[in-house]
Amino acid sequence: MQRKVLSVGALATLLAGGGFAQDSAGDWRGTLKPGQAELRIALHIVKADGGMKATMDSLDQNAKGIQVSSITLKGTDVEFTVDPVHGTYQGKLSEDGSSIKGMWSQGQPFELNFERGTFKIVEHKPGKPSDIDGAWGGTLDFGTQKLRIVFHIVNAEDGLTATADSPDQGAKGMPVSSVARNGASLQMQLKSAGASFEGKISADLASITGTFTQRDMGVPLVLTRVKDDK
Repeated sequence: MQRKVLSVGALATLLAGGGFAQDSAGDWRGTLKPGQAELRIALHIVKADGGMKATMDSLDQNAKGIQVSSITLKGTDVEFTVDPVHGTYQGKLSEDGSSIKGMWSQGQPFELNFERGTFKIVEHKPGKPSDIDGAWGGTLDFGTQKLRIVFHIVNAEDGLTATADSPDQGAKGMPVSSVARNGASLQMQLKSAGASFEGKISADLASITGTFTQRDMGVPLVLTRVKDDK
């Protein structure tokens, strides 16, 4: 798994003036699609100390309150940077102040459009624990690199849910987009990484053997129960 796109930056400052600066304040939401991944991005712009400042959330990477290094608004041109990851954004604020259309660049450009609003956060009510609830860990062998991955599976009233950790990349609590079980078959999708896992649960419930697929490349992955120290 690769954890890209956003990271913590320096203090966010918006250098702007006029009516459009006033219109740009508020909560914005957009979806970034680098390759096969999907990342929900929230942008929060507020007025402070005679100017403006902003923070960002990368919800599918469990990263909140990311401080943007600099943001400028000149007329309808919106630009901001996140220096630690060498990321930049250039966009246009609509005349009615309801949307920003533009491109996020980090090595290569990706379309990222914002609209006003926030993402609805689904809260799952606890359900009766399933027989696979708990932490499951394994190692992805990509040949030149090996990465540990840990899935934390929890049953809720509306079905199985999960989060994922990539300890070797410092990533923890990444939301798993969907978890589906049919008998001994288990499927999990991680839209934030453009990845999925399909496996078979052993009869003794001690392992889940399957394939982890990312960027159309599948590698074997055997998950076994590990201590849940989340």
